[in-house]
Amino acid sequence: MKTEVHEKKKGLVLLFTGDGKGKSTAAFGQALRAAGQGLRVCIVQFIKGHARTGEARAFAALADKVEFHVKGSGFTWQQQDKEKLIRVARDAFAFAREKIMSDHFDMVVLDELTYLVSYGMVDEAQVIELIRSRPAGLHLVITGRDAGNKLVEEADLVSEVKMIKHPYSAGVKARKGIEF
Repeated sequence: MKTEVHEKKKGLVLLFTGDGKGKSTAAFGQALRAAGQGLRVCIVQFIKGHARTGEARAFAALADKVEFHVKGSGFTWQQQDKEKLIRVARDAFAFAREKIMSDHFDMVVLDELTYLVSYGMVDEAQVIELIRSRPAGLHLVITGRDAGNKLVEEADLVSEVKMIKHPYSAGVKARKGIEF
């Protein structure tokens, strides 16, 4: 019986990775489900710039249950000042660490965190250390392509989103309500 109670209190790490569209969408659905159950949620986006995305607008309506923070400086492959990009990414990671360690939330979504690791802006060991040192009952939801093996091993749930077909390949530009 004690083990069962302990397992219910243990926070889980959910990882949505892969080259397909839908990783962030899955994480936001998880956040919506948690907020609907009365859990306190914090979302930190690492890559997207400060544009008002559909998800930011939707979560604004749930501000009593969900904090939503856009901490990126835009898409990394469009940035010229790499040192500024690294500084912004590390500041965003420090911000996320503060939110996680505050013990104020039941779930924290780290949207596109894997890019910080794969682009060498944050060391994977720092991410693993943060996962292991988080408050015991906190659920973490992590998204992004190219999740490293150590992160995959650390997660309790890993879903890979595989791209089969995407309209961008046919020259269709990003659409409001679909990509942003």
